[in-house]
Amino acid sequence: MNINDKSDEEILEIAHPLWDELIQFSNKGQYGKFIRKFSYELLLGLNEVELGKQFAHSELSRNLVEERDFLGLIRRGEHVTCLYRVRSTTKDGEWLGRMVLGYEKGEIRIFAVSIF
Repeated sequence: MNINDKSDEEILEIAHPLWDELIQFSNKGQYGKFIRKFSYELLLGLNEVELGKQFAHSELSRNLVEERDFLGLIRRGEHVTCLYRVRSTTKDGEWLGRMVLGYEKGEIRIFAVSIF
């Protein structure tokens, strides 16, 4: 299966709830729930101890505004990148949120996620 066989609307029906959950779990510091939709490939590449420290102590990742502005999709190979404008409740300015989706063992999973 290739996620790029789906229409933009079909992808967004999947992507927006996944993104919203990531923001919610990040704000609550629920690391286990935050990574539950990650691909096996992504989980293998993570240094969970270091990521856990960053997750626990990052002012930005614990204070994200739940409302997001969808900016667009970038389709490449067997993945699609979803881009969002993100804001903080404690820091001025805007950040770019990126989430890469694709199929793994018949399920849509997150292959990368970042805010920068």
